[in-house]
Amino acid sequence: MKATILYKNAHLFVAAVRVLEHRHSAPPAIEDVCEMLSISVEQGSYICRKLNEYQVIEMVESAYGPRLFIKDHLKLEEIPAEEQEDRLGDALKEFQTSRQRHSQKIAAIQKNHKEKKKNLFADLEKQLKKNLNKN
Repeated sequence: MKATILYKNAHLFVAAVRVLEHRHSAPPAIEDVCEMLSISVEQGSYICRKLNEYQVIEMVESAYGPRLFIKDHLKLEEIPAEEQEDRLGDALKEFQTSRQRHSQKIAAIQKNHKEKKKNLFADLEKQLKKNLNKN
C-alpha cells in the first residue's frame, strides 16, 4: 500500500472509530470500522497495525474481541503524506540484478572452464604426438 493511501485511510479509519464510539457509546471492533468504511477486514487489520505502530490507536482485547481506542490523533501527521516508492518493487529489482550478476559469473566460470579443458586437451594431444614421433 502506498504511503498516500495509508495516510488518507488512516484519517478515515480514526474518524470512523470516533463516529462509532459516539454512536454506540463504546469502543468499536475492527469489523465495525471496516463495515462502515466498506473495506475488507484484512485491509482494516493492516491499517490498524500501522496505526498501532505509529501509536495513534490502541487495540485492547476484551471478552468480545479486540476493541479500538484512539491514543493520540495528532500522531496521524507523522505518517508520510508523499508517495514513496514501492519497497517490494525495489526488492524485486535488486533481486533480479543480483540474479543477473550471478548468472554472468556462472557463464564466465563455464567459459573459463571450457577454455582450460580445451587447452588441456591441446597439451595432451601435443604430448601424444611428441611421444609418437619419438617412437
